[in-house]
Amino acid sequence: MHPHLSADVYLATSFMRSGEPSPPTPKLQLQLSIPIPSRDSTYYIPDGNTVLLVESTLFKVHRSTLTKDTSTFDSMFSLDSDLRSNSNSASVTVGPEGESDDNPIRLQGDTADEFRALLWALYSLPNELSIALTPKANPLQLFNLARISHKYEFRSIEAWALNALTLAYTRPMHPPNNNNNKDGDAPSLEQLTELASLCEQRDLLEAATQRWKRRLAAGKDISLAINIAERLNLRALLGRAYYVMLLQGREVWDSDGHLTRSQVIRLLSGHYSLGRLWDRLPSEVPTLVHSPRCMGATLIRCNQAWSGLWKSMMEIGKHGVLLQYPDVEGKLMLAEGMLKTLMDRDTPTPGMLEAMPWCKEQALIATAGKVKEIQESLADYFVDVI
Repeated sequence: MHPHLSADVYLATSFMRSGEPSPPTPKLQLQLSIPIPSRDSTYYIPDGNTVLLVESTLFKVHRSTLTKDTSTFDSMFSLDSDLRSNSNSASVTVGPEGESDDNPIRLQGDTADEFRALLWALYSLPNELSIALTPKANPLQLFNLARISHKYEFRSIEAWALNALTLAYTRPMHPPNNNNNKDGDAPSLEQLTELASLCEQRDLLEAATQRWKRRLAAGKDISLAINIAERLNLRALLGRAYYVMLLQGREVWDSDGHLTRSQVIRLLSGHYSLGRLWDRLPSEVPTLVHSPRCMGATLIRCNQAWSGLWKSMMEIGKHGVLLQYPDVEGKLMLAEGMLKTLMDRDTPTPGMLEAMPWCKEQALIATAGKVKEIQESLADYFVDVI
């Protein structure tokens, strides 16, 4: 074989030289996999009058059912009727859209499971719907229902689905399994958060945020939480996710392939800002709301004792306590724990607490308030500039 000829070209030239006919050139066959539509086993209703195609599934339902709740199907069908009345019937060859399997109404951007969930809500009996409010609820079905009812503006159905979904995720017993949707019986936490944000359902969003925080406390999905919180502008989750990532350390940031350069800059900014706050805390004594019984000279001694006690607690990070330098929340929570321990003792409290007999509870409230203040403002420390 010639070194610069391919095998096909070499064989062709060989046959030409020998005078024999060349073998037929194989044809390139392209097989396009186009799914054939199939009828839904439940919602292809024989006496229905409207056929819809969602993905590769045909649904046949009653047009009057789809126009409930003043949804967008109502205006869609009204427009369709106007177009039919103004069209030239002689030009119609396959019949009006939606009247046969050959010419169904095609719904774009929906899944068959979502549309099936909508029809379940529209056609089910009350006792069937009531299951959604019990521990036997199907979270994935409710999720699909909430998404599609929001899209097509079934307002009362959307509100009901979101309420049922919120109940499922706030119920103390039998919480839905939504760990990345492994079992297929619940949406992923990312999907749930996006839905709650899209529908502006505050209670569901809070339930999702609490689940994120539990994951973050376990050191899981930190960069994912950062990206979702930034994309959906979820301030509480954003501050917590950045804070947890901050405490992981620079080696983890650099090895995490999901953090952008801007996010690393925000982490550096947070390290600097929280470090400075750590140094300022001893001199930033929270205001103490004194007991009505604390007055006169007692009030003066109480203020002095509280100031000294606060500074003493804020110095704990310099005396062998294993806290990272920017872990301001950890420092404050440790101080809160120390106060609770002193107050829970049956014996008289020694030291500075003796000088504030009526305001011990107020000192604990002030400390807890400072913890909450820092927790709610964590996002402010992670900005683009250092």
